[in-house]
Amino acid sequence: METPNESPVLYEVRDRVALITLNRPSALNALTPEMGDHYVTRLREADADPNVRVAVVTGAGRGFCAGADVGLLAQGPEALDAFSVGDNMSALPTLISTLSIPVVAAVNGPAAGVGFVLPLAADVRFAAPTATFASMFSRLGLIAEYGCAWLLPRIVGPARASELLLSGRSVSADEALAIGLVTSVSDDVVATAMDWANNVAAHCSPKSLRAIKAQLLEGQSQTFSEAGAQSLIGMRESFRWPDLLAALAGRAEKRSPNFPPLD
Repeated sequence: METPNESPVLYEVRDRVALITLNRPSALNALTPEMGDHYVTRLREADADPNVRVAVVTGAGRGFCAGADVGLLAQGPEALDAFSVGDNMSALPTLISTLSIPVVAAVNGPAAGVGFVLPLAADVRFAAPTATFASMFSRLGLIAEYGCAWLLPRIVGPARASELLLSGRSVSADEALAIGLVTSVSDDVVATAMDWANNVAAHCSPKSLRAIKAQLLEGQSQTFSEAGAQSLIGMRESFRWPDLLAALAGRAEKRSPNFPPLD
């Protein structure tokens, strides 16, 4: 039986923030199907916990995630199929977009291959100075995996996404900041991500977070007119939420609002 520290993905809740840590530091947290399964399970666990408002994802040791486990890459297609089948691994590309809580990537080191896609799927990304980002797929004779050809253009724009995915080259933390791939670069990236998460957990309505995440996703396939019309309907609904009264009470009493949990 594995002890908590031997688990391929560590999980702890600090106040109202879940910290999820990829935990194969000796392999730069290279992903195995078992690890991917644990990762998805932990994300779902955080989303289902009414005490969790935000999740932060990082890597143990000096890497974030170096991609798929090299040993599995050498075993051939049958072994690699495990990365794309099953309820959890097949959910990996789109899972975070369907969660109610924001997911923040604290990229503390190399993020390559599938490890490059994990932060792309997050809602917000922060990086350490030692972080690097590389899709690598074109250099391995593979396609752009887990929907990253959809995600990356929406973060950095189509032209930059084409260059990065076609070349498979590595991007430094400073370049990632310059092109909008990450929000900031800081020495203690986990602390930075946790500060952001704690601020959101303390001051933002869980119901608003869920609704805005849905708007951001749905807006990708809507016209501006459609998004505007839908927002008018949502506005009328949100005017009647108890969350608005909670926010106003918090402001009047100069304290953090006591937002109700998600129903």
